[in-house]
Amino acid sequence: MITRFAPSPTGALHLGHAYAAWIAHDRARAAGGRFLLRLEDIDHTRCRPEFEAGILADLAWLGIAWDGPVRRQSAHFADYAEALARLEAMGVIYPCFCTRAEIAAEVAAAPGAPQGPAGPLYPGTCRHLSDDARAARMAEGRDHALRLDVARATALAGGPLTWVDEKAGRQTARPEMLGDVVLARKETPTSYHLAVTVDDALQGVTLVTRAIDLFSATHVHRLLQALLDLPVPLYHHHGLVMGEDGLRLAKRDRALALAAMRAAGESPAALRRRLGLPPCPGAAAPLPCAGQVEEE
Repeated sequence: MITRFAPSPTGALHLGHAYAAWIAHDRARAAGGRFLLRLEDIDHTRCRPEFEAGILADLAWLGIAWDGPVRRQSAHFADYAEALARLEAMGVIYPCFCTRAEIAAEVAAAPGAPQGPAGPLYPGTCRHLSDDARAARMAEGRDHALRLDVARATALAGGPLTWVDEKAGRQTARPEMLGDVVLARKETPTSYHLAVTVDDALQGVTLVTRAIDLFSATHVHRLLQALLDLPVPLYHHHGLVMGEDGLRLAKRDRALALAAMRAAGESPAALRRRLGLPPCPGAAAPLPCAGQVEEE
């Protein structure tokens, strides 16, 4: 069994991250498998070295050791470019020149616009542009994103496509529920959907553990796996850790950061009890900190 924990260094880890990391770590260790650490640092405007250092320090405090080098997505843009080129050759991606404001205005003007799990879906404006119109806008140097033509991609992949969640059972992929998702932008040459799908395959992940709020994303990831001929892991979507106000935890709430809990005298054992997790088997040895972590 190979699992992974893949935080983004855009802020401090909180109790929800600890829960997610322990779930993945404990499953791998219980099965005698491997637990990997990946840093999803593709957002160069928000990712910071100090946040990465904080993540490594928090994991060390939690008693979580990972196997092999840390994979940083920012060092592997070539992997995502290769996958993107394959999809482009299949004719299942297209350039979208719409700004976020234009998309919002178009959605607002159409009360009956299709809705997805996170709100209104992209209306497909640029999907209908002619080849000449696309070429002209590209020649003008217009900023654009690359979107997945979900309808065309689904038809090409055939089906039905299925995947298995340990809690929800076998699922039939319905990627249309997320619409034509963005796979890359000019300023960020990959997206979460593309990068995580490629990374899980390249790293040999066999069990993807992540929070339930990413359940719907798996429908798109299954489609990408089919298009790129990638293996399909088993999934486990666990619950979210909520704050006392009943809302999900957020990185911006510094009082709930693991570093703050550590400074306040909390112990990892107490946090595990609070989260309903069994005691961690065995005492953890000292773990590597930021300056000692090997890069992949």
